[in-house]
Amino acid sequence: MFPKIQISPTISAVARHRHVGHIHRRLLHNGPDTIEELFDRHVVKNDNKHLDDDEKELLTRQRLTSTRREALSLYRDIIRATRFFTWPDSRGFLWRDVLRENARKEFEAARFEKDPEVVTRLLIGGRDAVQAAIDKLVEKQKHQIDKERNQSGR
Repeated sequence: MFPKIQISPTISAVARHRHVGHIHRRLLHNGPDTIEELFDRHVVKNDNKHLDDDEKELLTRQRLTSTRREALSLYRDIIRATRFFTWPDSRGFLWRDVLRENARKEFEAARFEKDPEVVTRLLIGGRDAVQAAIDKLVEKQKHQIDKERNQSGR
């Protein structure tokens, strides 16, 4: 008869790596579109019982990398958004600098947070705060433009 062919462990490891590699590429290149996706990506689930220790470690590392990427992305968005806050506060400091300093303090305070739910809530809260600040800024600028148009039209 024909000799029995055994699949070497390295072949199954390569197949497993391809599968996990696909997950890795998806996590790195596709950001979450909804809050549910953000929670799904960052909150640890207990459905990984069928995975071996190496696969669990890889998924944990990917979650940490993804969380780090989300945090860095949020920080960059804060820095970009603060460019538009060019007027001084009551002490004479530019709001841009005050907001950037406060953001840095917030990020440093949460730097060593390990709980994925807390990290996800912080990321979502940060995104909401940036969006609310930008929306409020746009609304104020529209109001200011309308006010100037009404004054110049008289």
